[in-house]
Amino acid sequence: MGRQSTGMSDDFTHSGYRALIAVFLKRGYRVTRFDEARPEEPHLILRHDIDMSLQAAEPIAEIEHELDVSGTYFVLLRTEMYNLFSAAAQISLARIRELGHEIGLHFDASLYDNDLTTLDAAADKECRILEDATGAPVQVVSFHRPAKELLGYNKTLGGRRHAYEPLFFSEIGYISDSRGGWHHGYPLDHEAVHQGHALQLLTHPIWWGKEAGLDPTTTLERFVLQRGQFLEQELAANSEPFRALLKLRSPGQD
Repeated sequence: MGRQSTGMSDDFTHSGYRALIAVFLKRGYRVTRFDEARPEEPHLILRHDIDMSLQAAEPIAEIEHELDVSGTYFVLLRTEMYNLFSAAAQISLARIRELGHEIGLHFDASLYDNDLTTLDAAADKECRILEDATGAPVQVVSFHRPAKELLGYNKTLGGRRHAYEPLFFSEIGYISDSRGGWHHGYPLDHEAVHQGHALQLLTHPIWWGKEAGLDPTTTLERFVLQRGQFLEQELAANSEPFRALLKLRSPGQD
């Protein structure tokens, strides 16, 4: 069975994600954490890199909980997109953990000197900060837009396993929805799946939403609009001059 039998290869909706994982389960796959995955077994690692929005990850976490499976949600520490210690972020992180999922570090190595000793120390430091933010141990790291030399790096990072070790990246199947599409093939068509072997499925929650038929550009435009509206609300709540400006723009509204 492949793409034609599922009819959902381009369905980047919440219902589409639910259907995709349900097919894996129906085919006998067992969702595992990174440290449990075995290449020759029908094991499925659910990895989520949260590049832009923690809130976008919550519906995915809910779906997996309803299917009685759990994933690993990798969050950035150094990003302009969100602040892990903000009230909204803390609520999202707590909810994801409450649903039984693991939090990992999404590590942007490009922000540091390209030296493995430096990267190792920096990753350890970020993991410890993330542990403080979540109140839970961080056991796995994923790279954010990794340099080629980090793909297949066969040592731990900051004393933790990482998602691009040979075991998780080349010894088992690997596929991603990067840039909002299955640019390297549909997951259920992967050779590892045809053989009933393990697969690391990387998704980015920002690409998955309620509506069908949205292209990646439209999805990002909506994200920017919603983010701008949120910042306006925060400014209005904390700045009297800005509240006055909004009243001038919208007379008659409190």
